[in-house]
Amino acid sequence: MISLFPHIDEHRHEPYYHQLYKYIRDEITAGKIPAGEKLPSLRSLAKSTGLSITTVDQAYSQLTVEGYIESRPQSGYFVNDVNYSYSDGISPEQELFSSDVSIIDDSISASSSAYYHDPECFDFNKWKKCMNKIINEYPQALMFEGEPQGEIALRAEIAKYLYLSRGVSCSPDQIIIGAGTQQITNHIATMLRKLHVEHVAIESPGYKPVRSTFRDRGFAITDVDVNDSGIIIEKLPANIKTATYVSPSNHVFTGAVMPIGRRYQLINWAVENDSYIIEDDYDSELRYFGRPIPALKSLKDYDRVIYLGSFSSTLFAAVKISYMVLPRHMAEMFQSMARDYTQTCSKLEQLSLAMFMETGNYQTHLKKLRKLYSNKLNTVINYLSEHGGDFIEMKSSSSGINLLIRINTDKSPEAIKKDAINHGIQVVPLQEKNLFLLYYNQIPLDRIPQALDDLLSSWRQPSQA
Repeated sequence: MISLFPHIDEHRHEPYYHQLYKYIRDEITAGKIPAGEKLPSLRSLAKSTGLSITTVDQAYSQLTVEGYIESRPQSGYFVNDVNYSYSDGISPEQELFSSDVSIIDDSISASSSAYYHDPECFDFNKWKKCMNKIINEYPQALMFEGEPQGEIALRAEIAKYLYLSRGVSCSPDQIIIGAGTQQITNHIATMLRKLHVEHVAIESPGYKPVRSTFRDRGFAITDVDVNDSGIIIEKLPANIKTATYVSPSNHVFTGAVMPIGRRYQLINWAVENDSYIIEDDYDSELRYFGRPIPALKSLKDYDRVIYLGSFSSTLFAAVKISYMVLPRHMAEMFQSMARDYTQTCSKLEQLSLAMFMETGNYQTHLKKLRKLYSNKLNTVINYLSEHGGDFIEMKSSSSGINLLIRINTDKSPEAIKKDAINHGIQVVPLQEKNLFLLYYNQIPLDRIPQALDDLLSSWRQPSQA
């Protein structure tokens, strides 16, 4: 068993567990702690460092969820092999879904006023103050069209935020603002064509609007299965220039987190095949255990990763502001194309969001949102376990704004969805039989038990002939 000698600086404004986590992570990636090595126990490391067992446990837990180490029952914590190449392969794991049942229902977004709305999810008073300040103090900025690439004030704030929260180092010039993921994807499609990429691999299950965008632009599509560690690398196309669309930090339908070893595999695959990775970091901020998982883009990516982010799930749905971080050569390509585009995001909303971030309101809002959604998720899980465990199985429960559930029922997906709508809850069927996404985020915390009680009662009723 190896000895660890971390330097914990009590004067740094950084939690002790995160300092310990980074020390062990860096030792592993530098090869100083080899694969297979056993780490000190929680108690022994706490004693040698003067930290609490809880602090050491938090650090080990973050390393475990990111795939740097693994916990073996009755044996302790051991270092994983995180630097193997794509050709080394990985041990097979059970696939969560098969490729012929892969795509989510079209109705991923709810627009009906019948759905619950929780005013605690966003403080519109603070947003209004930022918007009013832009109107009152910077009216001249609103008299001109927006920059095709997005407002520099917002791009600068996003660059700072990504570095601090996601570990992504980029300049504002690499960031492109767009009105939603589909518009961003259209920009990517245009650039990929210029790079002679005509093939796209998409996670299965995957986000259907993105798949449709690439299909409509004439790209060949390959659906690649996902298991509990993310996209299966061996099933990606080989010797074909390809862009693969992945969500490694929180797969929207399975909750899978891609471990660090597979992330390196994916980057190696892109380099070896002269290909690109489109990293959708949707809902990455909404992780309720430990810190958010570092982005794939934060690793050495050899200019192969296109990073996508959005504010729709952390602010409010009507703000259709998304962004991408491009490799430098692609950013230069976009700038040469920019004169052919007009910015479709509201300039007022972009500048208001920039001020919302600059004043620290966004970061404060995220902390509040994580706590609120974590409480909601725990309430939903506990209620379903106690009152619906006889016919509902929960599949993922660590992050995001929805819960993947399997309902053992003879009712049709349409009937299940209709029952949910009637009770103000958004439930989206997947194409695999009896699998659904239950969106709990907009149900007020104190109304969750009654809302779920009503929903379960209707789901238990036999289908109408």
